[in-house]
Amino acid sequence: MNLFSFFKNATKTGTDTAVSSTELLDGTNEESQDKNEVVTELSIASDWKVSKEQEYVLKFLSNDLPPLKADQLSLSGIQIDVDKGKGDWNVQAFFRSSLDRPIKLGKAELMLLDATNDVVGSQEFDLSELGTLPPFSNRPWVFKFKKENLKSTEVPTDQWSLAFNVQSLVPHSLDLDPAWEEALPKDQKLSLKELVKNLPALKPREVNITGFQSKFTEEGNLAISVFIRNGHTKQIQLEKLPLEVLDAKGEQVVKGSFKLDNLMIKANTSKPWTFIFPREMLTNETPDLSRWTARVPQ
Repeated sequence: MNLFSFFKNATKTGTDTAVSSTELLDGTNEESQDKNEVVTELSIASDWKVSKEQEYVLKFLSNDLPPLKADQLSLSGIQIDVDKGKGDWNVQAFFRSSLDRPIKLGKAELMLLDATNDVVGSQEFDLSELGTLPPFSNRPWVFKFKKENLKSTEVPTDQWSLAFNVQSLVPHSLDLDPAWEEALPKDQKLSLKELVKNLPALKPREVNITGFQSKFTEEGNLAISVFIRNGHTKQIQLEKLPLEVLDAKGEQVVKGSFKLDNLMIKANTSKPWTFIFPREMLTNETPDLSRWTARVPQ
């Protein structure tokens, strides 16, 4: 996609959203106490080739953007063009920074909102493609929302906005149920956090089950502990969970279903949970559990 086949019209139909940099960036300083407004300037990457005519349009749009507060990141919607062949929406916007230092972001989910702030589309983008944004600047970009990530076929024509889903930038973390939080000693909590940290990254909106401990009780029941992993940027609730356990040979050990009473898994977290299968449900009472897998049955 040629970025500068867009931004040919100086009319702005979108609005602006802004968040504090402390909400998006891990390890940043505390929010600035500077209440002065910051005017951002147009930033064109050194390797971009822009015609004089288009540079004029970009400068006109840039100069018309409202000031930001200090230490904010903002998305300013310009226009939306529809790819009539594919049904994708090309959302033209400025990515803006009022930070006093250069900034480069990674992957983040962006939400496209209509005039009533209803979400009409959401998609993950690699913001590193924009390059490093200088201090107090704004950079034009086209965010292509694919048809399958859109909830509407009607393109917003006015007062729409593009916003960061802040939760998508929060590192994946351990979500302990209050009962586990109270019962587990500090060293076990740290061990669980380390386990979660070293698990493979989830795909956007992926939910999976990852086992980490299994043992037989004195009664011969099989207890397995798993992480229920939520790759969504919203919390999910589980009412029931069907599970089967496979041993090192890939053979089924047990299969059953558990009622969870709306167990909540917070956005972008992994929650540990223990499931106990009664002895009489086992199809193999002496399985090889040197390696094992817990999964939702196909």
